[in-house]
Amino acid sequence: MTRIVSIVTPVHDAALPYLHEAFASLRSQQLPEGWAWEWLVQVDGGNGHEVPAEILKDDRVHAGGGRRGGPGVARTTAWGRSTGELVKVLDADDVLPAGAVARDIAAMEAHPSIGWTVARVLDLLPDGSLRGCPGDPEPGPLPRGGIYDYWAETHRPPVHPATLCIREELLALAGGWMALPASEDTALLVALDLMAPGYFIGEPGLHYRKHEAQTTAHADHRDGPEWEARMKAIAKHAKALRRLGIGGSVIKGQD
Repeated sequence: MTRIVSIVTPVHDAALPYLHEAFASLRSQQLPEGWAWEWLVQVDGGNGHEVPAEILKDDRVHAGGGRRGGPGVARTTAWGRSTGELVKVLDADDVLPAGAVARDIAAMEAHPSIGWTVARVLDLLPDGSLRGCPGDPEPGPLPRGGIYDYWAETHRPPVHPATLCIREELLALAGGWMALPASEDTALLVALDLMAPGYFIGEPGLHYRKHEAQTTAHADHRDGPEWEARMKAIAKHAKALRRLGIGGSVIKGQD
């Protein structure tokens, strides 16, 4: 029986031109024996027909659309159509380096007690060059609560949520992504960290494209009333999870 890792990708208008590169990087992934991927592409505010026909020829690609709701809604809707036991994020304008998905699977299989993985990121600059990001933790297990403690002090995660790979049952317990205009991936990372231990992969797991039209380049992303409301919403969810001690039991090897 083939085991599936579901790749979920939200798409907005500005990211559509990059979708070919994201698809090429996914198609080139070599997965361990017995594993396969499916790609759930969700066009935010579209009907799915915006995805190029040559991409849709691959029967592993499943495009959908719906009312415009922002990246959190698009991610959660894409996940709702998935069938895999693992769920991995891939933004439409980013690129997976060789071996990225296989390393996620290997970490999950080698460490049955972890619920999620993240990996090192290289920024993909407009001239095509790659730039490393300082401050990564040491490769290996990430104990519960460490990501949240760092975020609570800085309002920035110490690892990149755009590299997340999650056990599907844990994602279901988290409720998917928060319906925020941005930072929904950080919100999920913080929640997962309080629910189950994770694992940091030291090899690059993503080439993160830098361009003017990306959501994180918006003026409201790191300042102002919207930013404050987003941070408060993330904190409220995280604090409730910490108080209730939710998680753990859905992950193999946990009490």
